[in-house]
Amino acid sequence: MTEQSLYPEFGILLVDDEPSFLRSLSVTLARSCGISHVYLCSDAREVMPMLADKPIGLVLLDLTMPYISGQQLLSQITQQHPDIPVVVISGLNQVESAVQCIQQGAFDYFVKTTEESRLVEGIKRAVRMQEMRRENLALSQRILKNSLDSPEVFEPIISRSHQMRAIFQYLESVAPSNQPLLISGESGTGKELLAKAAHQLSNCKGPLVSVNVAGLDDNVFADTLFGHSRGAFTGAERARAGLIEEAANGTLFLDEIGDLSTASQVKLLRLLQEGEYYPLGSDRPKRIRARVIVATHQDLQQRLTDGQFRRDLYYRLCIHQIHIPALRERKEDIPLLLEHFLELSAKELAKSTPSYPPELITLLNSHHFPGNIRELRAIIFDAVSQHRSHLLSLCVFRQALGHTGNSLIEEDHTDSLSRAHFNESGPLPTLAQMDSLLVEEALRRTDNNQSMAARLLGISQPALSKRLKKNASKRF
Repeated sequence: MTEQSLYPEFGILLVDDEPSFLRSLSVTLARSCGISHVYLCSDAREVMPMLADKPIGLVLLDLTMPYISGQQLLSQITQQHPDIPVVVISGLNQVESAVQCIQQGAFDYFVKTTEESRLVEGIKRAVRMQEMRRENLALSQRILKNSLDSPEVFEPIISRSHQMRAIFQYLESVAPSNQPLLISGESGTGKELLAKAAHQLSNCKGPLVSVNVAGLDDNVFADTLFGHSRGAFTGAERARAGLIEEAANGTLFLDEIGDLSTASQVKLLRLLQEGEYYPLGSDRPKRIRARVIVATHQDLQQRLTDGQFRRDLYYRLCIHQIHIPALRERKEDIPLLLEHFLELSAKELAKSTPSYPPELITLLNSHHFPGNIRELRAIIFDAVSQHRSHLLSLCVFRQALGHTGNSLIEEDHTDSLSRAHFNESGPLPTLAQMDSLLVEEALRRTDNNQSMAARLLGISQPALSKRLKKNASKRF
């Protein structure tokens, strides 16, 4: 097995003076939970040199050994390598021994004769804890340095937002983990781009396999992911591998997971819990050897409340979680995206890249963008396809955004201007009242940026400042 396919990222050192037990435990860990990054040591004297030389993040330690006892080793490890947890696996079923080990700093204590499932679950718990600790440490270091180790991976994601940079730093920290990653965000925010970045950062040698699971019924979902054996159902003339097998040593990306049926949610939960699956028509299980990333535009918390999404599956999926902010929440990205899509659309349409009036940025900033980046891209491509001169026309954008005629007064969703709707039986508002309402609305739409608000109103910034001072003096 190559180093890239080893799990977990750090090594696990198995220490016992019985080579047969070491071999048995390593095989059990590989079969039951896919743990393959292990080192075997049957001589207690070699433990400390191995910790200094190998990338070990967890130790499974026997107590009764020649040369150096397990308790002596436990004391040395906790003192010299406090960042490496130790799980004691002893042949002694003694409460006093267990208490002493825990007091010395052992992460957990198991008896060899105890049922195998308890031991495996305890080791999996220790691995997850160590993964989280290492990820938190890496994340805190990146935040302190405000740096990215692999900025080239994020080049396809056009952004200068501080929120997005924090997401990139978090993604670098959790990408090597074998635990699921949940990406949420509105449609059009770029969830698939982040999934691709996570796959690249993981350094998995296998492929990224993507599937949109929205609308798949239970049978199609199972066949798509798990595959089937020959004769599994009518028409299954030959065996077919599922997407899980195609994604071996890589990443399986399930998009629109929030729309998955309840029956399919049960199958996905079992896959994540057990780490194995059965192709349709087969009674021989296969192990999943891919990292699972899921994405959704749905509010999963609300779907939990409504009983449409399983709570146990949600907690399996949200071990690592990213929420991508909507475009309206990171308007500083609009100018960058505008330049990018202008160049992209001009290249595809075999035109020279057009320039645009400065008022266009103000116009775009005033839009809500329910379709997010996908909507902005479509608007820009349409505008470039229509333009005939070197300068883009604002009229095309106004029409696409619904800003035509007297729309500033007619939009029902505008809180401040709704008071200005004319009442046939009442008096007309004065020009001074309309002036104040327009100024208030322009400032609201631009987050109190006076330069941008002035452009929306078609006046200069000094003229707007004069109006604001005049309105303020009237209040006192």
